[in-house]
Amino acid sequence: MRKIFLLLFVLANLTFVQAQNSEKELVQNTEKAVKKINDTIEDEGWKAKGIVSLLLNQSSFNNWLAGGEDSFSGTLGINYDFNYKKDDITWDNKILASYGILQTKNADFGKKTDDRLEFNSIVGKRAFGEWYYSFFLNFRTQFSTGYLYSKDVNGKEIRTENTQFMSPGYLTTGPGLYWSKDDNLKINFAPLTSKFTFVDGAYTSGIDQGTGLPYVDGAYFGVDANKTIRYELGFYASVYYKLAIMTNVTAENSLNLYSNYLEDPQNVDINYSLNIVMKVNKFLSANLAFQAIYDDNAFQGFQTREVFGLGINFGF
Repeated sequence: MRKIFLLLFVLANLTFVQAQNSEKELVQNTEKAVKKINDTIEDEGWKAKGIVSLLLNQSSFNNWLAGGEDSFSGTLGINYDFNYKKDDITWDNKILASYGILQTKNADFGKKTDDRLEFNSIVGKRAFGEWYYSFFLNFRTQFSTGYLYSKDVNGKEIRTENTQFMSPGYLTTGPGLYWSKDDNLKINFAPLTSKFTFVDGAYTSGIDQGTGLPYVDGAYFGVDANKTIRYELGFYASVYYKLAIMTNVTAENSLNLYSNYLEDPQNVDINYSLNIVMKVNKFLSANLAFQAIYDDNAFQGFQTREVFGLGINFGF
């Protein structure tokens, strides 16, 4: 409420002086007003920043003897941080969201190139030095339905629904110890972490859509037959590291590890993300996003995704 009153006060003053000042003076007053609001927010311990990016790719062919197919793809992404730090308390929050789709001229269906919704939050109270007692939460899912693609006996492309929003959905949370040197390097250890996997009951009951046989316990993201939740208790560790590779080129790394005490603790779940931004100017950049996941309850091997393109960026 304090910020709202402050903003209204600033806008009222700007309206009053607009008729009296030159354009240059008005710009200066606006900049001072924005700085005053930001300083007030920072005085209260909060810092917020984020970026919205749009990656576009397009190809077109006409009488091209080497072959090719017209296509268009776009990916919209959001990376937003809102963090609190005052006295011996820290609270870091990050929202990651992206959605991309590819449409080719001769395909029967548009296909997703990216689909991610993730929220990370960790609160800490200083224990000693740069170490904090912590409690963290990580939530992951997707926005829309995912399909497995194949062809029927006539060679026509068909698709089978395989995933959807909150199927799967992951919630990982627990207490631990958190170390942070600065905003670019953060490490968290949580030896008693609960992990919940949520799925739609339609995928775990009746006939397995993939095999056509009765559903087998654990076949769908580790969830047993006729269940919608899988619970795990284990050890969790996470590392966040952001560095400047060179001028206008930054790399943001995130690594999460999880071992389930209750079942096959040697099979460590891995989730690694890399986001490289090569800045051209204030609004344009080349962006590379890479993610690798190992979770033997979902797939016996690594899942990887990579998205690269020219980005249009809007900071806020």
